[in-house]
Amino acid sequence: MEFPTVAESPPACATSPATGIPHVVIGITHPQTCLNLTGRLRALRRAGFRVTLVSSPGELLVTTARAQGAEPVAVPMRREMAPFSDLVSLFRLWRLLRRLRPDLTEFSSPKAGLLGTVAAKLANVPARVYMLRGFRLDRAKGLKRRILLASERVAATCAHVVLCNSESMMAEALDLRIAPARKLKLLDKGSSNGVDLARFSPGRSDVRAQLGIARDVPLIGFVGRLVRDKGVPELIQAFDIVLSAEPDTRLLLVGWFDEAEDALDPALQARIRNHTHIHWTGFVEDPAAYYRVMDLLVLPTWREGFPNAVLEAAATGVPAVTTLSTGARDAVIPDVTGLLIPPGYPEAIAEAALKLLCDPERRRRMGEAARAWVAEHFSDTHVLGLTAEFYKSLASGRQNGSRGT
Repeated sequence: MEFPTVAESPPACATSPATGIPHVVIGITHPQTCLNLTGRLRALRRAGFRVTLVSSPGELLVTTARAQGAEPVAVPMRREMAPFSDLVSLFRLWRLLRRLRPDLTEFSSPKAGLLGTVAAKLANVPARVYMLRGFRLDRAKGLKRRILLASERVAATCAHVVLCNSESMMAEALDLRIAPARKLKLLDKGSSNGVDLARFSPGRSDVRAQLGIARDVPLIGFVGRLVRDKGVPELIQAFDIVLSAEPDTRLLLVGWFDEAEDALDPALQARIRNHTHIHWTGFVEDPAAYYRVMDLLVLPTWREGFPNAVLEAAATGVPAVTTLSTGARDAVIPDVTGLLIPPGYPEAIAEAALKLLCDPERRRRMGEAARAWVAEHFSDTHVLGLTAEFYKSLASGRQNGSRGT
């Protein structure tokens, strides 16, 4: 598949600025992050925006953009630190924004967040949003942490608004002096997309039958990238402890081995693939049916913005065990919709999982409370409606003739 690049003219469906239709550019680093934009792009389109989606080249960029009514543009960006490559990417982003002249930009994820907001300021985009989906610096140390912190501050400085994904993310941004309080914004209780309550709902699923798992076998689930920062090594260690107490238990890993900086080592990947009680799916485009067969979800993450997996499980009536890490702790009401534990402790993961596995009535109550809580605060119509209204208010400055600074 060929991907649109910054060297090309805008797609045929592009709207002329003369029509008065506000134009927003959404930028991310890697096309995998497009999975986190499902619904967001369409909501902005329905709110009257022309939407352009920018990321590194990849099939998910094109398929997501087209499915959501947006225009895909590929700008190569590297996740890791690469000064020369980053300067080239910055120039390409600046050139793209100078050509498109959008009313509003939203850049997120560490590399695109930095390069995109700097490019948007240089291109004098009237309204610039830096969206905080999580901090890579949470587990970094020494010089690397200082560089990442400086990058966050530069991105925030170049933005008019720093849109935070959760309450604890906003608190940490303020504590780290990423931006002054006047720039930080949280829409209601957070989340970038909310949850489609019809799609993620309790119901029948044939996933257990497909995987050869009996209906009465305890099943722990995990959904997400299989990397160290998601706590996968600790989860596998915890699962060994669980098996010593409940030998029939199975672990369902819905996700892919991401070759990022925090990739799992080959030995652990092989162990997951070959374990008789672990079911690994690889990439799954729609995990809704997988949530329905889980007894509980475990996300032992070290860092998050606001974990979609926990909200999706909650909407499906599945309680979650997750950590006190920034972002993750906002996705659970402790002892009501799930359990919170400190990150990095396999014993704590195992203890919490066994508590819920051994108490079906408690799981049922938590699952019902979780769905009710998500329905009240995190439906996609509510979250995306707030986003669209907020962005329309930002873009109105361009329509009224104001310029960026």
